[in-house]
Amino acid sequence: MTAPDRYAVAGNPVAHSRSPHIHSLFARQTGQTIDYGRLLCPLDGFVPEVKAFAASGAKGCNVTVPFKFEAFQLASRRSPRAELAQAANTLRFDPETQGGWLADNTDGVGLVRDITVNAGVPLAGRRVLLLGAGGASAGVLGPLIEARPAEIVMANRTVEKAQAIVARHADWAAQHGVRLSARGLADAGTGTGFDVFINGTAASLAGSGVPVGPEVLKPGCLALDMMYGPAAQAFLDWARAHGGVARDGLGMLVEQAAESFAVWRGVRPDTAPVLADMRALVDAASAH
Repeated sequence: MTAPDRYAVAGNPVAHSRSPHIHSLFARQTGQTIDYGRLLCPLDGFVPEVKAFAASGAKGCNVTVPFKFEAFQLASRRSPRAELAQAANTLRFDPETQGGWLADNTDGVGLVRDITVNAGVPLAGRRVLLLGAGGASAGVLGPLIEARPAEIVMANRTVEKAQAIVARHADWAAQHGVRLSARGLADAGTGTGFDVFINGTAASLAGSGVPVGPEVLKPGCLALDMMYGPAAQAFLDWARAHGGVARDGLGMLVEQAAESFAVWRGVRPDTAPVLADMRALVDAASAH
């Protein structure tokens, strides 16, 4: 028997990641033989760690916080969505004979699919607030624009970071008829509230509070945190307390993982049963 192809999720921290279980379910469903683990990278040592993993014969990796910008720089080939984001959450270790490593970003398509399909919330014509200007938010902005909301506001503590990402996406937004702007946190809620509020900051992971006021929420607003499990609980409680419909990032995690799996294996798994399985797991863990 040939050894299974090896993959991993690379990040810091990474021990909490549910990605290995998700990909094992995908592999079982699709009849693929893979071995998917975790790769804890030193904060100043992401590049050598990933290069060593690839040199050991691995086929690819997912990349989580805080290395998505570095991952993009590592690859000789980049998908259009990774180019737009200048960040990558998926690396495929193709040999030089095939053009070298491929960087992709599946975060945005995963988020949009979770919102529109799993949560059943349309984005077209809506007002969207995207909080944060790190790798996660940069990765989702392009596909959010493709969904043609009326407006997207990117708000960040350092407004210059948000402005740089917005400037890179300006032509894309114009092509899709989307008003796109950057704001600081203090004026994020200026004007009427938003239909969809997406938290792409590390505030939940750090255990700090929601860095904007409840005025950003329209009544019944979908308020989604990209984190899940205990890390997202404070945000979910805050959203519900202020009239929002709270959702964590578990659906996004499963959907972006399915897209990564397709990039690596050429087959896209059915996400519905995997998301149901993961939801039961996370809910059971939270109950203890």
